[in-house]
Amino acid sequence: MTYCLAINVKDGIVFCSDSRTNAGTDNVGTYSKMHTFSWPGERFFVLLSAGNLATTQAVVKKLNADVPNGLVPNLTTVKTMQEAADYLGIVSTMIQKQQVERDTATTNFEATFILGGQVGAEAPEIFMVYPQGNYIHESPEHPFLQIGEIKYGKPILDRVIKRDISLERAARCALVSMNSTVRSNVTVGHPVELLLYERNSLSTGRRCYLTEDDTFARQLSEQWNQGLLMALQSLPHFPWETEEASSDEHRIYNFPGKTPEA
Repeated sequence: MTYCLAINVKDGIVFCSDSRTNAGTDNVGTYSKMHTFSWPGERFFVLLSAGNLATTQAVVKKLNADVPNGLVPNLTTVKTMQEAADYLGIVSTMIQKQQVERDTATTNFEATFILGGQVGAEAPEIFMVYPQGNYIHESPEHPFLQIGEIKYGKPILDRVIKRDISLERAARCALVSMNSTVRSNVTVGHPVELLLYERNSLSTGRRCYLTEDDTFARQLSEQWNQGLLMALQSLPHFPWETEEASSDEHRIYNFPGKTPEA
């Protein structure tokens, strides 16, 4: 399995992905799921992938090949991020169809992508492209997208991520989201890749490659764990924790504004 996410904030976009692939308990590998396509000063794209490895690799290969081969559309001819998402959807469905036609078993060749970046003076955007080729973009209330094992890392994104959060803070939040997923699901694992794209830079941005033993990754994980424990300790106490012990074990406590049901 996999976990990838993108966060679109006012200062730019954060991309984060794990690197574990799993084709069975005895066939675990490491492959990058973050792919960049850059024409400095003109356009910049990041592609995060989840799903069948053969499909995702074939899609990336074709996206790279269509430019020098002069096939239209390609990533240099699209005028908006939405056009780029349309193009990616066409390529993905075509590759999946080819894979199915060659397959004699019942292999699932589906793949899901997050495509993000910026074209010229257009605003930076992120899109989730489904296996069927259709896509969605993030909402103003929740300016992030996830693919793969999304449930473990989603709660912190729901609570913290807003459009006006700083790029670096969003990046730390993405790493905590990834850390929570890695700890809860063995099919998601290091190395973790992180990329911070600054709005209107139209360049590669800052990219980090974090192994499990990386000092920064360990510090972030340990401090997050300590913060959770401190937050738990500071939560409001139950009424009986601050009162003298009562001999009535079945006493009903009325919390402010609430009345016990009959």
